[in-house]
Order: sequence, then C-alpha cells, then structure tokens
Amino acid sequence: MTPETWTAVDDYITGLLLPADPALDAAQDASRAAGLPPISVSAAQGKFLHLLARIQGARRILEIGTLGGYSTIWLARALPPGGRLITLEFDPKHAEVARVNIARAGLSDVVDVRVGPALDALPALAGDPPFDLVFIDADKPSTAAYFHWALALSRRGTVIVVDNAIRDGKVIDPQGDESAQGMHDFMAVLAAERRVSATAVQTVGVKGYDGFAIAVVDTPV
Repeated sequence: MTPETWTAVDDYITGLLLPADPALDAAQDASRAAGLPPISVSAAQGKFLHLLARIQGARRILEIGTLGGYSTIWLARALPPGGRLITLEFDPKHAEVARVNIARAGLSDVVDVRVGPALDALPALAGDPPFDLVFIDADKPSTAAYFHWALALSRRGTVIVVDNAIRDGKVIDPQGDESAQGMHDFMAVLAAERRVSATAVQTVGVKGYDGFAIAVVDTPV
C-alpha cells in the first residue's frame, strides 16, 4: 500500500459518505486563502469526531487548538440544543479566521473562541461544569500538559481525544523531532494514568500516516 492509495481511498470514503458541505468547504478555502497551515483534520476524521461527540451525548465540548475552525464546526454541529463548545487558539490570526468560518456555519451562538496560550486559559475553566468531550490538537510538545488539564476538567465518562499521536511512526523513536518527542512523552503519561481507560489507533489517508489517542475518564481528579 502506498500514500497514493491511502489518499485515493480517503477520497472514495469522502465522496461516498460525506456529501459536499458549503460551510465546511468554505472554511477550508478561507483557511488556505489566509495562509493557515494545512494541518486540520480530514473530512473523514472530522465526521469521526462529530459522530464520537454524538455517541457521547456531549453537551459541553472543549477543543484545544482551533486553527481555522474546521474541526470546531464538526464538533459544534454535534451539540444538542443548549450545548456549548469552548475552543482555545494561541494565534490571533487563526482565531479571527476561525470566528468568520464559525459564523458562516451559523454556530457563533454555541462556540466561544478564546485567544491566547492554552495553558494560561485552562485554569480559568476550573470553576466551570466539567466537559463531556475534550479534543486536543495543538502544539505537540505541550500535549502531556494539555492532557493533565483535560483530566482535571473532566467527569467520570468524559472522552478525551488527542490528534497526531503517531507522527509517521516517530512516536516510538522521536530522534530529535520535537513534535514526535511531545507525543512520545504524552503516551508515557497516558500509559501511567490509572484514572482513564485508553488506546491509540493508527490512521492513513490524505493526512498521511498518523493516529488518534482516545481515553475515557474512569475516575476524575
């Protein structure tokens, strides 16, 4: 199997199971036009997150790493009436693009985009009700720290999803790759954390060779 085959199958899945969506397509177009890095989840991965939030029955979602708001839209669309999503974005330019994309999708009333370092913003959420689902897709060296905060802001049964867990297989031997080292360190923390049940799955497709780590909180902090 080759990367070309992975991409072809991803395109097949997308064409078969994910009809064209003007708001999502426009979000990707606007992100490209603004020069944002092309690192958002794929359409199939976005739908996976959407379905996971629906299966979970999530009413409160936390996203760490907004980028252009593509995954934010997928997740926010899974919320029931009265649901809320808070998304944290370090870069003001990215956040502004995301706000426009989220507004175009008709989701401004349910999504709160907060700008600044996530590790500064997360403590402010400690007094809020716990989140039902947390999606972590920000700078990889800080992933272990984000996971600690996700756990602190969770309840029993909260689902925590971490993107880019495999890093082209470099997670097992980072060899000086800062992002891969961040995921390697996070995986060690995840393995040692007895308050969650967790696994990781490898993925291939238009985003290359990577994967998700998924944890369910058994005993919150």
